[in-house]
Amino acid sequence: MSENSTTAQVRIEKVGTIAHVILSRPEKHNGMDMVMLKAVITAAKKLAGDKEIRAVILRGDGPSFCAGLDFKTVMGQPAKAALAYTQLWWPMRNDFQSWSMAWREVGVPVIAAIHGNCFGAGIQLAMGADIRVTTPDAKISIMEAKWGLIPDMGGVALMRELVRIDVAKELTMSGRIISGDEAAQLGLVTHVAADPVEKAIALAEEMAVRSPDSVAAAKYLLQEGWHAPEDETLSSERRWQRRVMGGKNQRAAVKGNTKKEAPSFSARSVK
Repeated sequence: MSENSTTAQVRIEKVGTIAHVILSRPEKHNGMDMVMLKAVITAAKKLAGDKEIRAVILRGDGPSFCAGLDFKTVMGQPAKAALAYTQLWWPMRNDFQSWSMAWREVGVPVIAAIHGNCFGAGIQLAMGADIRVTTPDAKISIMEAKWGLIPDMGGVALMRELVRIDVAKELTMSGRIISGDEAAQLGLVTHVAADPVEKAIALAEEMAVRSPDSVAAAKYLLQEGWHAPEDETLSSERRWQRRVMGGKNQRAAVKGNTKKEAPSFSARSVK
């Protein structure tokens, strides 16, 4: 992948080893249409195969992170909308769910930097990240109830890792808009910062000093084991530890710590 690449409505900009994925429909508050949906999935697939990056930051151009589904644009193309509707009958994960879930398959920390409006599809995308940083005054809502719908872009699979079920029910059934501060109190986001991109970069840099293999393995282990039965979680621990122990990057970590110097890591080998 090139240092910087652009697809319709989504930009990928690499700054050192950090890839910024930028939603770019500022005039629509980054409302998601079918073009953006495909572009976000494509970006996730590209970055999943990039062994040199150490973190991804999801952010939005203009006044908002992502104001949710752009109903006017999507419903203005009835043939495409009808085709998209058929995905509800797919027996496997569909494109709408991959919008958020695909980021869990990228073997580096994925950090969402939220500002402005973060509604519906927007908060589901953010929940697909490993960490969420928001401005205190951001407006956040699981807004599908407003349209007589339910969250169906990975929202429930992701929300259960973040908040209690009663909180999830309240937010989902009411569609209430909450501030970034309240979202942090409820556990829906990780950090509150005046400049969420700056905070996201600082977090990415903090993780980048660790072995890229151990970071990837930790991400996958936690995702696999968090809600699994105890014996399955313990099995996952053993399996992922085997993947990293004795590897080139693990040896580099030991050498660096022994010599009290910054380790020199190779490209990530854990997918």
